[in-house]
Amino acid sequence: MKAKVQGTVVLKVVIGADGRAQKISVQQALPCGLDQQSIHAVKDWKFRPAAGPDGNPAAVVQTVETTFHLYEGVLSVFLQISED
Repeated sequence: MKAKVQGTVVLKVVIGADGRAQKISVQQALPCGLDQQSIHAVKDWKFRPAAGPDGNPAAVVQTVETTFHLYEGVLSVFLQISED
């Protein structure tokens, strides 16, 4: 029997002024290691930094949702990023 997994991993991510994820915490997990796969992917991403009041790059907290659909060996992944 093949695994049938679907759902959304929700991560809270601090994006630093350099555009890199500095702190990542799982707000909603999925089985089969999919939450860890989401964390691993976000660590590799380069974000466009937010601008602070003075116009310079600033850290910001973002919610990143990774939706997985795994059915009979075919994996579909959808991403959504929203500002907190």
